[in-house]
Amino acid sequence: MTPVNRNRLVALGALLVAGAGLAFVAFGNIGDNLVYYWSPSELLSNGDKAYSATIRLGGVVQPGSIQWNEAHTTLEFRVADDAKPESKSVHVRSLETPPQMFREKIGVVVEGTYDQGGVFTSNRLMVNHSNEYRAPKEGESPRQWQETLAEGATTAAATPPGAP
Repeated sequence: MTPVNRNRLVALGALLVAGAGLAFVAFGNIGDNLVYYWSPSELLSNGDKAYSATIRLGGVVQPGSIQWNEAHTTLEFRVADDAKPESKSVHVRSLETPPQMFREKIGVVVEGTYDQGGVFTSNRLMVNHSNEYRAPKEGESPRQWQETLAEGATTAAATPPGAP
């Protein structure tokens, strides 16, 4: 076998291996492993496609919607597009203890499934907060300091990822 023929055979083998890998990725049910990231309005508008799929639901905890059952560690709340009362929202049920920073009007991302009863069952709850630390100013009460942190977290939650 001449060196030219050997090189052609190696190139052909490499192309076949690459083609087989690409075909596996394209047709190998990789879509079953996808996790959708939706806002509450997107989740509600997708109808049957939203049921039983693993979804990351992102939004703001709607004011007045938090119900925490400490005895059963059951947390129920509504995730809305924004903090306005008329915003579209989704009822969320979580069986885990919420993060310490969890509160009304804070950005959250919950991962889980949506059922036909209109309840999003979460197996993972993440709080979207600002990564900036600011020590309290001289004479500032802890309540004032928390409010300024909450304002920063709400702004961070309203800003889409990758935005300046």
